[in-house]
Amino acid sequence: MTPLEVLAAGPLTTVQDRGRRGLAHLGVPGAGPLDRPAAELANRLVGNGPDAALLEVTLGGFAARSDGGLWVAVTGAGRAHPHAQWVAAGSTFRVERPDRGVRSYVAVAGGIDVGPVLGSRATDTLAWVGPPRVTDGAVLPVGRATGEPRPLDTPRAPVAGPLRLLPGPHPGFFAGSAVDALCASAYTVRPESNRVGLRLSGPVLRRAGAAELPSEGMVLGAVQVPPDGQPVVLLADRPPTGGYPVAAVVHPDDLWQCAQLRPGEPVRFVRAA
Repeated sequence: MTPLEVLAAGPLTTVQDRGRRGLAHLGVPGAGPLDRPAAELANRLVGNGPDAALLEVTLGGFAARSDGGLWVAVTGAGRAHPHAQWVAAGSTFRVERPDRGVRSYVAVAGGIDVGPVLGSRATDTLAWVGPPRVTDGAVLPVGRATGEPRPLDTPRAPVAGPLRLLPGPHPGFFAGSAVDALCASAYTVRPESNRVGLRLSGPVLRRAGAAELPSEGMVLGAVQVPPDGQPVVLLADRPPTGGYPVAAVVHPDDLWQCAQLRPGEPVRFVRAA
């Protein structure tokens, strides 16, 4: 397949696949797309398998072309009815800044065929394991298409709503119920949020004492509480270990929303049923 030439990479574009598993004991983050349902949909639309690599584009500003025609699908931020489209040889396709949401997913038939690192083509932005950040002028290899593109996809898209919380492993470290405290108030997204964590501003979660935790493994979606009492939802590029107490864990089916929340937007929590 003819490679993809990146004319403009935008604020941040990375290659992602389903990520790395089983390497946390070596200090390697899992990586992978923050909005997994959107990434999986993009691959399905162009006929790729679930392991195909694609691009995660942050806040648009992306443009690319190929000397050979190819099928492309863009999903995620601001796209209620995405579909596959044929981009003719030499034509430029763009991902403009979305009117809502943050991250878009660009899948091409055959997948982005960069070399895997530690068994995955995903880029992690904490340690920068994996393919390098996509930059203006990058030339990305494209694999051979193996499936037929689809004009549409029938499964119902996930619906945004409050983030459901499961109990955390450290209830004794907080004054009162940390889950109840999180659910009682609205928080807002802080500007320093990124692929490592969704940083929130709101009522302080107070500790019951001055004791500290030894470093331990951190799961995807853990709501970690540093000394300032402001919660952080740990995402795909989280460190494999951490020493701050975990007040709760966001339900896996709701984590995709953390990929699309912009700074200043409100976040509400509810207890998982």
